[in-house]
Amino acid sequence: MNPVTPYNNTESKKEQVAQMFDNIAFRYDFLNSLLSLGIHKGWRKKCIKLIAHKKPSAILDVATGTGDFAIAAMKLNPTKVIGIDISEGMMKFGREKLKKMNLDKTITLQYGDAETCDLPDNSMDAITVGFGVRNFENLEKGLANMLRILKPGGQLCVLEFSSPRKFPVKQFYMFHFKYITPTLGRMFSKDTRAYTYLPESIKAFPDNERFTAILEKVGYQKATFSSVGLGLAAIYMAEK
Repeated sequence: MNPVTPYNNTESKKEQVAQMFDNIAFRYDFLNSLLSLGIHKGWRKKCIKLIAHKKPSAILDVATGTGDFAIAAMKLNPTKVIGIDISEGMMKFGREKLKKMNLDKTITLQYGDAETCDLPDNSMDAITVGFGVRNFENLEKGLANMLRILKPGGQLCVLEFSSPRKFPVKQFYMFHFKYITPTLGRMFSKDTRAYTYLPESIKAFPDNERFTAILEKVGYQKATFSSVGLGLAAIYMAEK
């Protein structure tokens, strides 16, 4: 089965995803809030609460984008937060946000991805991924490398879109992603594929029990998930 990619050209999925996010970076935060009605901020806060009890000092945020998850993690008073992403365009806007918030000394955004990140073994107390795992080129390879980086007992927290199963959320979701999301995406981002790729990638992603099974296969312990937003997304927790 061929992977779902933004532009369906001969470039690798990683290259296409980077190009897509570079293209929409200037409107990403605005469109994210518009399309989700700001609900995604509450989901991130819930993620942060779930990892708070272990008081993580060193946190890695994978697929950090403009740094929203990394910024949310500052509520935990970490000594350092590293955000990695394959889109320099997204991180450019993220670094501007960090400077305005005086967080650029604690949070560092740098080029990288889950599969090839060369941070030392057992070096991070927690790893977060917000709406990024479905964009991995090799899902299991990315998850395995993050497991290597986690300290023993460290936590992985993944926030990702799901495909709702129940009426009427499923019907609303299908209408929203088929008509509203692509239309608004074209109007504001000027990238005709980015916001049609979104529902395609969600549909192709192995969500809920399928994803926790993959986490366990790779070697994570205590893999669980909880639905949020009436099944629009899920929070996955696992430990090393």
